[in-house]
Amino acid sequence: MNEKKYLIVGLGNAEQQYAGTRHNYGFEVVNAVAKDLGATFQVDKLAYIARATYKGRTLVLAMPTTFMNLSGKAVKYWLTAEDIAPDHCMVICDDLDLPVGTFKIKPKGGGGSHNGLNNIIDLLGHKNFPRLRCGIGKDYAQGYQIDYVLGRFSDAELKLVEPCIARAVAAIKSFVTAGIEPTMNLFNTQETQNNE
Repeated sequence: MNEKKYLIVGLGNAEQQYAGTRHNYGFEVVNAVAKDLGATFQVDKLAYIARATYKGRTLVLAMPTTFMNLSGKAVKYWLTAEDIAPDHCMVICDDLDLPVGTFKIKPKGGGGSHNGLNNIIDLLGHKNFPRLRCGIGKDYAQGYQIDYVLGRFSDAELKLVEPCIARAVAAIKSFVTAGIEPTMNLFNTQETQNNE
């Protein structure tokens, strides 16, 4: 395993009609990392892939081109292809249980109601990979969850989302240099801890 290599995976749906939706939050964050580090995505096996270096670390940035609920295929393939340990793989996704403008980093855990996370857990056969869950809130009527997650942020929400994405980029850079524990201590704000 390459100790200086990391797989950073944003979850979303690759089809154009899903661009900018709440469910594509992971794509937005990984795109922001690529932009920050001057990396460009290419179509590759099961994902859009970009490569970047930061402080001696190699980052393989991935946005699976499978549907969300098949994200595990891309994660499993790229972990193996790049010889990266699961604890060096951070998965970024949307989370209904966190308020808009917040995120929470965890070293491992279940997938909850998130189909992408659950598929990754199923295909890897374990839950031991870090994840950065970005809050999208729960502002929808009963029975409208799918419409909500596949909808777009309001202008008011975007004012909270944009700085959150910038903080997420900083957290990912911290993760690859300082490790998971210091990054959690630094970036898991009191506000998100209270919502756990």
